[in-house]
Amino acid sequence: MSSFLTHHGALVALVCAAAAIVYGVLTSQSLLALSPGNERMRSISAAVQEGARAYLNRQYTIIAGVGVVVFILLIPIQNIRVAIGFAIGGVFSAAAGYIGMNMSVRANARVAESARGGVGPALSAAFRGGSVTGLLVVGLALLGLAGYYGVLTFILGESTRHAVDALIGLGFGGSLISVFARLGGGIFTKAADVGADLVGKIEAGIPEDDPRNPAVIADNVGDNVGDCAGMAADLFETYAVTAVAVMLLGVLLFRQVSAVALYPLVLGGISIIASIIGTFAVRSRAGNVERALYQGLILSGGLAALAFIPLTYWMMHGLTFKGGPAAPHWWKFYLCSLIGVGVTACLFVITDYFTSTRFAPVRSTARASQTGHATNIIQGLAQGFQSTAPPAIVIALGILGAWKLAGAGTVGIYGIGVAVMAQLSLTGLIVALDAFGPITDNAGGIAEMADLPEEVRNVTDPLDAVGNTTKAVTKGYAIGSAALAALVLFNAFERSLPHGYNFAIGNPAVLIGLLIGGLMVYLFVSLAMEAVGRAGGAVVEEVRRQFREKPGIMEGTDTPEYGTAVALVTRAAQREMIVPSLIPIVITVVVGLISIEALGGLLIGVIVVGLFMAVAMTSGGGAWDNAKKLIEDGAYGGKGSEAHAAAVTGDTVGDPYKDTAGPAINPMIKVANIVALLIIPIIT
Repeated sequence: MSSFLTHHGALVALVCAAAAIVYGVLTSQSLLALSPGNERMRSISAAVQEGARAYLNRQYTIIAGVGVVVFILLIPIQNIRVAIGFAIGGVFSAAAGYIGMNMSVRANARVAESARGGVGPALSAAFRGGSVTGLLVVGLALLGLAGYYGVLTFILGESTRHAVDALIGLGFGGSLISVFARLGGGIFTKAADVGADLVGKIEAGIPEDDPRNPAVIADNVGDNVGDCAGMAADLFETYAVTAVAVMLLGVLLFRQVSAVALYPLVLGGISIIASIIGTFAVRSRAGNVERALYQGLILSGGLAALAFIPLTYWMMHGLTFKGGPAAPHWWKFYLCSLIGVGVTACLFVITDYFTSTRFAPVRSTARASQTGHATNIIQGLAQGFQSTAPPAIVIALGILGAWKLAGAGTVGIYGIGVAVMAQLSLTGLIVALDAFGPITDNAGGIAEMADLPEEVRNVTDPLDAVGNTTKAVTKGYAIGSAALAALVLFNAFERSLPHGYNFAIGNPAVLIGLLIGGLMVYLFVSLAMEAVGRAGGAVVEEVRRQFREKPGIMEGTDTPEYGTAVALVTRAAQREMIVPSLIPIVITVVVGLISIEALGGLLIGVIVVGLFMAVAMTSGGGAWDNAKKLIEDGAYGGKGSEAHAAAVTGDTVGDPYKDTAGPAINPMIKVANIVALLIIPIIT
């Protein structure tokens, strides 16, 4: 078996990737066979579908223009193999996001209709819709990696090292899509959400998802292009980039280049099978939706952990370093993989604690709302800052454990790479949990706008609440995996350079780079927040205009111009995403051309500052959001109280925190690191 996997590991990975795609096709067919409800429900769902497709079509058109320029530049900087890999990564990442988003916007009405039969049918429909996105992300990522590697090595006869170098381009293609999709989708969704809430809830006093609000369709569109397509692109990129980084490190460190290059691909493949099995464990008993979702994730993780034992033995037994000595025993690499799974579990628990209505952080923010808007903001900020400590400790301990197990020193980083790859083995189900959020959110909106019976909202509202929690915890997972993946990428960058560069902190050039790296994160975040503010302000003015010019909207005798609001937010998001998205590319290249040592400092600065900023923003924003929901459920005076008004303000501030700037830091970190790898030929 060891010899078979060493020679045919790419084929095994391709078969597993094909299984994910087949699962997606079959699940899509079964989901679309469900009833989409009455004519009003179908009409609302169609409007959301139209808006989402129009937005992504325009976004991908802009990205394609940038991609063509980058493709041409990569040929002289690297070579045609890397440029082709870049195109493959971009196309596959875009496809995963587009197909997944398309399924989400078609599942929403079906979930609302299924809710007539209770929690079980609605949960099943919503999770199946999300699982299509999740399995497509890992399936297409592994298909691109294993397929291109196989073409280069087995058909074109390229060496393993050259094939892995070409895969760096594939990772960059996914990265480019990711930073634009995360940022553009985040600007769209939060501009629409902020505009809808400020005028609808605060000024007009109408409920969320009220069909009289002209921005309500744009808000529902935003949920899908931000949380579904955006997260899909984000984790596609993390998955692909991490696999390539681990492959590259293995090739640089070990004599058995074929085995170590294929090991991450085989791990990814077997994890897909475990994820498919895990989807069938998602069944609701006694109405506990959160437990039903997590039991599928736990089963998938357990099966993957068991399967890693023989795979690690077969592929990592008897390795030797290029310097001569034997590598650590195979079981130490297996323990590194368990550390990766353990870090994921800890990040889930920590993020849930800081963002769930069951625990003190959210409750303290809701309680602070009783004394006004300012105290809500102060407490939310404090909780966001506090939320950075536990994840940082968990990640630090995970790094230390994997590093020590793999032999410490410069080679210990490979153990960290194995841990991150194992962490990403759960990507399929985690993306499914994330996509579950916008599907249930839209289902609740459709139930509200279509005036469905109260018993339907009694099903969709709890599903939506769980969806908010799953979106928060999956963001925590994405941030943690991004930081660890970037650390592996940095080591690959360092080892790919000629000898003689000094990255010690005492080197002034490195210190300058650290400061510039931190500056990049703050500049990126500030521009993203400003973009949401400007676009949200435009939505506010548009909604006010429609209420002013069409007074019949509030009486129900006139119809809001939904399409006008959607078009306005689309234009604003596309315009605003360009400059921030170029920051990790342009600044990284400029610094690299000036000083390689400063570039090394920049990469570490981006990782460290980016990790803390991303965690603070996503957890703090999640706490603000759920503090508002806790009050809306009746705490501290309930809807319409002064505490509720303060909580709405906090939630509005937290919206671009948790859904725009915070999540977009993930791809920004990795883009900077992979760009550094790609420009080595022109800076050395």
